[in-house]
Amino acid sequence: MIESTTATYDVGGVLLERPFKIRRLGHYGLNAMRMEECLRFYTEDLGFRISDRLDFGARAERKEDIAGFGDAGGYFMRHGSDHHSFVLFNKRVREHLDKLRRFAPGVTMNQISWQVGSLEEVVRGGEWQASQGMEIQRSGRDMPGSNWHTYFYDPDGHTNELYYGMEQIGWDGKSKPFSMHDRGFHQKPQLPQIPEDEEVRSSAQRGDDLVSGSALRDALSGAEYDVEGIMLPRPFKIIKCGPISLFVRDLDAATRFYTHQLGLRVSEETVWRGHRCVFLRANTEHHTIVLCPIELRETLGLRDDSSTLAAGFQVGSYRQLREAREFFKSRGAKFVELPSELHPGIDYAFHVLDPDGQAVQIYFSMEQIGWDGQTRPAAQRPDVRADAWPAALAEQPDVYGGESLLGPLG
Repeated sequence: MIESTTATYDVGGVLLERPFKIRRLGHYGLNAMRMEECLRFYTEDLGFRISDRLDFGARAERKEDIAGFGDAGGYFMRHGSDHHSFVLFNKRVREHLDKLRRFAPGVTMNQISWQVGSLEEVVRGGEWQASQGMEIQRSGRDMPGSNWHTYFYDPDGHTNELYYGMEQIGWDGKSKPFSMHDRGFHQKPQLPQIPEDEEVRSSAQRGDDLVSGSALRDALSGAEYDVEGIMLPRPFKIIKCGPISLFVRDLDAATRFYTHQLGLRVSEETVWRGHRCVFLRANTEHHTIVLCPIELRETLGLRDDSSTLAAGFQVGSYRQLREAREFFKSRGAKFVELPSELHPGIDYAFHVLDPDGQAVQIYFSMEQIGWDGQTRPAAQRPDVRADAWPAALAEQPDVYGGESLLGPLG
């Protein structure tokens, strides 16, 4: 594999080292064993709303082959207007059905999806990845979600996606009707393509029912918590997905992939109990992805069959974070203590286990990196004690900085 390139590519009028620029971690997902229990956890406890369900069981040649695997659906969920920001699939069903896509042993994260700025970036980015020796898993356009994509693997077998566009869910909560899924692509698209506006116009002209899509509401009924002026079913609102933290077998190889192949930047490295961990960012956030050596997995007491260290979710404020912790206690969640050295840039966070035993990180604010690319010195970060969170925090220059959810909380 080529380690560096001197070529420059015109990306929207700016010359870059690659023909694409990752703007953010758009969505990711997990493959679950206890499917029904995990679905309840992510919808009822965390508050994700289901946009669409795919029946993967319908793809099985023989129904008896997947009997006993539980709910065979693939669930696309959202916290805002993006059609999906988190997906949950049945691990055993997917591993049984997928012929073109491999899930390496221990890989429980079914996709890591990076949003770029245009369809041209997706197509040219996929071509560039192939020229670099990367195995392209598939290219085209996914339905549901309407996002154009190209998929490939990192050195540990985690599926990474470059994508452009995402179907938006409006005030009525409805996704696109199934009849519009005819614009799905199973191969690299030719450029240019018609705009989504024209797709909707054509669908209406042929008589499609444009309001026949799914519209699943909050899994919990009853708005009993005053969340900063809005009554909600839980005392917090998820406003962002990520960061994600992974265990990797070769830290240098994984870091090389995420910097060279994807263009992420290293923000910081830490050492915990003699093991080096690397924190990389896609935009101004301190880190979007964390890479830790797999030898730490047993030390941390986490699942011994998963390469996912933690799945991160951001809530809207410090008050919400404190109240979310109490909410999860009241729901009987199992908490796990992870060292602060594994989340520098996130001062206040707690971790709970989902029904599969997967660590979930809940936090409210991420340190932001400015034009000079420098992180905050460790000595200037607060000394956080897990058992002694203050009632309120002193202001920091970058508090509530970065990507924000600007739509209604509920």
